[in-house]
Amino acid sequence: MTNDLTTTQTIWLGIGFLGQALFFMRFFIQWLHSEREKRSVIPVAFWYFSLGGGVILLAYAIHRQDPVFILGQGTGLIIYLRNMYFIATERRRQREEQASAKTGSSL
Repeated sequence: MTNDLTTTQTIWLGIGFLGQALFFMRFFIQWLHSEREKRSVIPVAFWYFSLGGGVILLAYAIHRQDPVFILGQGTGLIIYLRNMYFIATERRRQREEQASAKTGSSL
């Protein structure tokens, strides 16, 4: 790396490192949760960090015009969003079941 970076290049480099940091955090959070549970666990925060890091890294890849990086991050985002949809659907179902159980038990 040279010291001849423009301000714009420096900003984009910072954006790339931020995306990598968020992407790393997903593994760190997953590791902490798994250690606490003494089994492999994927917490919801894993998917939020995946999505955040993926979006930022996709923006960086587009800026760099790197088709391999764009394809990888773009595909990953679809998977992260789908998993977040499943989580939201499951939570909604659980809330409805709890509300139904409360209503049914008060009859």
